[in-house]
Amino acid sequence: MNRLLPILLLLYCLVPATVDAEDWQAGQGRLMTRWAADVSPENAHREYPRPQLVRDKWLNLNGLWQYAIRPTSETGMPSSFDGEILVPFPAESALSGVMREVGPGNRLWYHRSFSIPADWAGERVVLHFGAVDWQATVWVNGRKVGEHRGGYDPFSFDITSALSDSGPQQITLSVWDPTDAGTQARGKQIRKPESIWYSPVTGIWQTVWLEPVPEACIERVKIVPDAKKGKVQMTVSASGDGQSDAKIRIVSRSLGDASEAIDVIERSGKAGTPMAIEIPEPRLWTPDTPWLYQYEVQLDGGDKATGYFGLRDVALGRDGGGNLRLLLNGEPLFHYGPLDQGWWPDGLYTAPSDEALLYDLLVTKEMGFNMVRKHVKVEPARWYAHCDRLGLLVWQDMPNGDLHIRPEEPDIDRSAQSRHQYEAEWSAIIDAFHNYPCIVMWVPFNEGWGQFDTQRIVDWTRKLDPTRLIDNASGWSDRDCGDVLDIHAYPGPAMPPLEKSRAVVLGEYGGLGLPVEGHTWTNKDNWGYRGYTSEAELNDAYHDLVQKLRPLIDSGLAAAVYTQTTDVETEVNGLLTYDRAVNKFDVPRAAEAHARLYEPPNRLLTVMPTSTKGALQRWRYTKSRPAEDWFAADFDDSQWNAGKGGFGSASSPAAIVGTEWTESDIWLRRTLQINGEPPTEGYWRIHHDEDAEVYVNGKLVQTFPGYTQSATLVPLSPDTVAALERGKNVIAVHCRQTDGGQYIDLGILEAAEQ
Repeated sequence: MNRLLPILLLLYCLVPATVDAEDWQAGQGRLMTRWAADVSPENAHREYPRPQLVRDKWLNLNGLWQYAIRPTSETGMPSSFDGEILVPFPAESALSGVMREVGPGNRLWYHRSFSIPADWAGERVVLHFGAVDWQATVWVNGRKVGEHRGGYDPFSFDITSALSDSGPQQITLSVWDPTDAGTQARGKQIRKPESIWYSPVTGIWQTVWLEPVPEACIERVKIVPDAKKGKVQMTVSASGDGQSDAKIRIVSRSLGDASEAIDVIERSGKAGTPMAIEIPEPRLWTPDTPWLYQYEVQLDGGDKATGYFGLRDVALGRDGGGNLRLLLNGEPLFHYGPLDQGWWPDGLYTAPSDEALLYDLLVTKEMGFNMVRKHVKVEPARWYAHCDRLGLLVWQDMPNGDLHIRPEEPDIDRSAQSRHQYEAEWSAIIDAFHNYPCIVMWVPFNEGWGQFDTQRIVDWTRKLDPTRLIDNASGWSDRDCGDVLDIHAYPGPAMPPLEKSRAVVLGEYGGLGLPVEGHTWTNKDNWGYRGYTSEAELNDAYHDLVQKLRPLIDSGLAAAVYTQTTDVETEVNGLLTYDRAVNKFDVPRAAEAHARLYEPPNRLLTVMPTSTKGALQRWRYTKSRPAEDWFAADFDDSQWNAGKGGFGSASSPAAIVGTEWTESDIWLRRTLQINGEPPTEGYWRIHHDEDAEVYVNGKLVQTFPGYTQSATLVPLSPDTVAALERGKNVIAVHCRQTDGGQYIDLGILEAAEQ
């Protein structure tokens, strides 16, 4: 007899097989969302959890389970339980009803009973877990059916042989999670939350469910789209007889709308053998037109499942100006979206409901973003299906773990166990989410967290999935591999130098903070990368950042990620408050600003060169206060000094000094000859430290307060455009210095269509 069976038999006598839902209630967290009030044991995430391989029969095991928290030093199962926990909410969350920290010194135990539906007779039964953090061991009727390590990848066990012939069936689950005491992938969890680190999460945090399958069943359908050729390759993996016929029936519908069904395409082939299927008059998946094709797969043995795919290709390619861009279906597309951490004040890792899970994405889409970077977390499969239907591109991070390195440090040397766990989980994630068209970028490392063997991991990731782009390291520790060079700049924006073989992207920027009274996790110590006191200030500051993105796009920037979708615990730099009750941003204004980012990039033509690009430019200058009309077009500056730009101190960041300037003020003048039509749209390329004011032909056209740390592109003001003339122009500049570095250099670029 199994040595655990007597313990289990005693255990089942001590606890009820079911829990009275009327006696259960959620905890009261520091902050709750509006969906929390509707959460109950009867409705906790009842939706079908696997949109890409759907069967008719299944049984949802979400709801009330017994739980116990016991020291890891105790052997065997607990003799009694502490109470009820609402699955799939983690034990530390308010919605679990527990709100207790488990910690690495304890195990979290679960137990519940279930009955097999009568119409499942004669079929195998598979037990599925969407995600359990972190190490899970599962028993059914006292028999161990499996063990899994990994907090983010779905896993399953065939429990058929462990089932009793009649009566209630029993499931017991043991979970251990080291949180930040281990080297495993854990994302932002930490035992002592602070700053950018959040509450620990332990146990079941995605749907648990059962499904019956025949002996010969569909285990996987791998879909590889080829938008360029208008076809898709489908490979059906089956258990049992691996060579059984697999009949595939595909129905084309837009977003699942049966009224738009077109031709039915039928193909037959062997399981395990790729089948190429041509799509007549193919319609491609894009953020603007997220067309999806439904499919149905049926084995000769009778197993049947349905799913969907989108026809789309992602690649690198050059635009008309020669800059490398991210291509979608062969066309350059600027990727712009928020950093999405996926945390909830009442459910922590688990959204209160599917409606809540969808809400963040609806707001993202409404605000005119076309992309989401899913940051060091993996969501339930339904989240990616929502992105597919809405038309949101996804950059998917691998959750971080193990040691952190600084930007200048080499990759860490992980232990064999740590390497194995990372690779097992990353490959499982890539495999599980391969078919979702929304995912266009894999991000194996972020800011040096757990970064090891970067080149090898990038090559291996590409081997696992050659159909998507790879960001080798978002921020900090770039290793000159992958498809993009990614920097982080707060508040930014900024861009790295252009490269010959990789696109350049801004993986994080912004982080503008605003605490909203009554909607914060704590009443003090809230923070953002730059703080504001009103929504009006916040919106103006955000739009100033967005305006600065456009010249970077014209210069070659291929993508940008704004931090972040929502506030999270003490962070208040979200578009939304943590409870999703307040959108801090003017949605129509943001959508209008974002739409301009997707317009085709311009070619930038030099009208007036700077000294930071090419030869040092000659100016007239004085460091003594000149006459009041010093900026006039006809002012006689022949007595001023002649010198080469830029002007300043060599200690200033990124300064190219042609003439030293260490005094408090400097006044500059030069002529500019425009032989053709003056620019109607373009940018100042200006590096100023500190305040600068610019005159064109005697008119004050633009002021530049504060300072920049390098040459920055700033749109030409309407006054500048109006003042520039064909022929001779006079440019006059005054720059003042109060503290720190000092420098001034500027030029003009014209934005022209490619």
